[in-house]
Amino acid sequence: MRRFAPVSVLVVVVLALCAPAGGAQGAPVKLGVPVPLSGGSAEAGQDILNGARLAADQANARGGVLGRQIEIVSADDACDAQQGVTAAQKLVDAGVVAVAGGYCSSAALPESGVFHTAGVAFVADASTNPQLTEQGFDNVFRDIGRDDQQGPFAANFMVDDLHAHRIAIVHDNTVYAKGLAEATRTALAGKPGVHVVFFDAITPGEKDFTATLTRIKSLRPDVLYFTGYYAEGGLLARQFKALRVPGEFMAGDANNDPTFIKEAGAAADGVLVTSAPLAQFLPEAKAYIAAYRAKYGHAPGPYSAYEYDAVNITIAAIKRANTTDRAAIIKALARTTDFKGITGTISFNAKGDRAGVNYMVLEIRDGEFTAYRAAA
Repeated sequence: MRRFAPVSVLVVVVLALCAPAGGAQGAPVKLGVPVPLSGGSAEAGQDILNGARLAADQANARGGVLGRQIEIVSADDACDAQQGVTAAQKLVDAGVVAVAGGYCSSAALPESGVFHTAGVAFVADASTNPQLTEQGFDNVFRDIGRDDQQGPFAANFMVDDLHAHRIAIVHDNTVYAKGLAEATRTALAGKPGVHVVFFDAITPGEKDFTATLTRIKSLRPDVLYFTGYYAEGGLLARQFKALRVPGEFMAGDANNDPTFIKEAGAAADGVLVTSAPLAQFLPEAKAYIAAYRAKYGHAPGPYSAYEYDAVNITIAAIKRANTTDRAAIIKALARTTDFKGITGTISFNAKGDRAGVNYMVLEIRDGEFTAYRAAA
């Protein structure tokens, strides 16, 4: 019996060397993704989640991060503040080391408070309300622009390119929509000869906008700018055309989703949308589009590319930190400079916002989002 003891010891040593050093070290690194997976914005939320999963799959194929696989943990916030708090807490309780995601600012704002209390990094990919990064939270970042950047862009386009003087602005009282509407109105206020002839809200979930549009029609606007979400935006555009309201129909970046075109039908043609550049207009996103199509069977929506970058930025920060400690990841994210993403080169400023954001105007032609082309 004694002569076999060294062999037994050797087997134990070999097994110990092959096993992960500590059970937690071999466990997956969990990244949280809070998005609407139910309600009117569910398609946008699923698109964002798809982008996150694609980024994780590709990283895992390269060996993961710190020798561990990456696991995407999703939570449905339904674009609702109260459900957003529940979703955020679910992710914290699940043990995520960082979070990348969000769609509606109305959910992202309360979520950011939960993540701040828990000391979890939050990289927003689509939530654009300025307050998100104005709270003084060191854990909140954003790889897309803000409403107070899009608003002036929209105002300049309406005046300089469309030569509009009478502008109607319609929002839906949500955090995002009202914020963008107010930022646009503020930017228009200093332009000579320009008048905001209508500024009011519709109700999310409403189906008949006849009363609002009839009133706007009587004011003879050159442009109607809608800053709400695509579920109402498509219907509003259809009824705008049916009632023959004068002027251009223009919408904010929550209407850059294919569902807007489905809802609007033939009335979508000619609609203008202010937006961060979509994947098809980004030179570095060609391989991403192909990979997304191969995995999901259709083209990516408007924000999956920004989520893909948000996840990869987070993975890069974990690598730099060389740990999954939440506080260390936050510090590493704050040092993000010149990250080469598919949406461009990304650096975070002192507030956590992306430095040097870009916008474009989309024009719907033949049922597709195209780059705006001025009339000859």
